Amino acid sequence: MDFSLFYFANDSTGTTDRRYELLLEGAKFADRNGFSAVWTPERHFHPFGGLYPNPSVTGAAIAAVTERIGIRAGSVVAPLHHPLRIAEEWSVVDNLSGGRVGLSFASGWHATDFALRPENYANRREILLEQVEQVRALWRGERITVTDGVGSEQRLGIYPPPVQPELPVWVTSAGGVETFRNAGRSGSGLLTHLLGQDLDDLAHKIAEYRKAVVETGRPDGWTGHVALMVHAFLGEDEDAVRETVRAPLGDYLRSSLGLLLGSRLDGKRVDASRLSPEDVDFIVARSFDRYFDDGGLLGTVDKAERMVERFRAIGVDEIACLIDFGLPTPDVLASLDHLNRLRERTSPGGEVRPS
Repeated sequence: MDFSLFYFANDSTGTTDRRYELLLEGAKFADRNGFSAVWTPERHFHPFGGLYPNPSVTGAAIAAVTERIGIRAGSVVAPLHHPLRIAEEWSVVDNLSGGRVGLSFASGWHATDFALRPENYANRREILLEQVEQVRALWRGERITVTDGVGSEQRLGIYPPPVQPELPVWVTSAGGVETFRNAGRSGSGLLTHLLGQDLDDLAHKIAEYRKAVVETGRPDGWTGHVALMVHAFLGEDEDAVRETVRAPLGDYLRSSLGLLLGSRLDGKRVDASRLSPEDVDFIVARSFDRYFDDGGLLGTVDKAERMVERFRAIGVDEIACLIDFGLPTPDVLASLDHLNRLRERTSPGGEVRPS
């Protein structure tokens, strides 16, 4: 099992001092200790995740302070950007890092984000698949046809040329099984999470993803790569960890409700905007118990090791550990030693990268 660090930040307004300390110090720790990658997202116009409006910028910062770790977008919201711009920016980061970047592409989930490209909202899923292939082609040194400022067609490529001859690509899915299949059909890795899906759901969808990969008939026998984002905070005592994470994880889940298209409880879809405060409190409390007991790396290393084996059993290749969900930065950095112990117990080694 590979381990990586994942960042999202539930409150981008809570401090004005050293806002990126956890990102940079965590990346340095992961780089020194054999983690596979650091993922940063793309999030716009909201304090939930708002520290990360551009993963290529944070990726460049990570490149400057690390030597070996993978630097990944989790995710690039492709329909908000021109494929030439995506490929250009990330080629710069690939050069700065000596060839360590990888991109997970997402279609976008929140209409407000599309203030940047409102014309792409309705067809965002189709645009995503087109742009994955366009960015891959540009990365290989090919050119694409575009229209310039005076209406003339141009064939353009990118500069600088990237270091890696092929761009490692993932597709991000919030749980839609067809997105899992599309990721497989495109020969991409898959990045997903447990918001709105349980382990049984996920096992079925991963099987569909693997089937789609195999059906492409890849000559190298590659069967895909699944990265699962989960909340992570480990300590010596399970009860102490539970109380430490209860308020920040509860606040994180509460913040996320309004941004998801729907929340899921007991197999039913819930319109978060119609919930009463009492209903929200109930869902957050239930979600906290589920995440702590059965949906993350929360508690002790021994308990987390059992969760890793459950993730492995359903076909997960990499655990992307979401570590910034509201705890104080010194506490999170101190807990990384426990997370590294877990990694050492469960990961014989070697980063797996899709191609």
